[in-house]
Amino acid sequence: MDHMSSNLEDYLEVIFSLESVNSEARAKDIADAMGVQRASVTNALQKLSQRGLINYQPYSSVTLTPEGFRTATRIVHRHKVLYDFLHTFLQIRPEVAEDTACKLEHHIDDESLETLTKFARFIMTCPRTGKDWLEAFTRSCNERGTCTNCSECIKSCLERQDDKCPGSSEPSSKTS
Repeated sequence: MDHMSSNLEDYLEVIFSLESVNSEARAKDIADAMGVQRASVTNALQKLSQRGLINYQPYSSVTLTPEGFRTATRIVHRHKVLYDFLHTFLQIRPEVAEDTACKLEHHIDDESLETLTKFARFIMTCPRTGKDWLEAFTRSCNERGTCTNCSECIKSCLERQDDKCPGSSEPSSKTS
């Protein structure tokens, strides 16, 4: 199948969302969700129907075909991964992360998305990173606007890590 425009992907994403809540999507609901006129919705629905992604007849509800469901699921997944990374890891405000994820989801390739997913998983599971690491980033970098005193943060983190180290009867001594 040839490349689908960002606009059509957005329609498919909205149809997916409406169908998951209501078991169907109506043109009026799609127009409301996207903030567009019904005529624009009709044109997009015709294009999606021609591609075999939706079941559509004028004045009827819209449902995804199996291929439309697979395509919409991929789009929604890309959006979620990007939003989660922007908001959770980079601490970008939710509304900005949402807007940016919407823009990026149409252009990120599968290899980059998979690598980003692996990186996020690594950050959350590696004992050298994880939740403490994210909290330190938030405190040190985001709250002050710049990350200027990393040595103090690293020293504190290493002390906490030594305290957690199995087999150690006491925290190791540090030299400055």
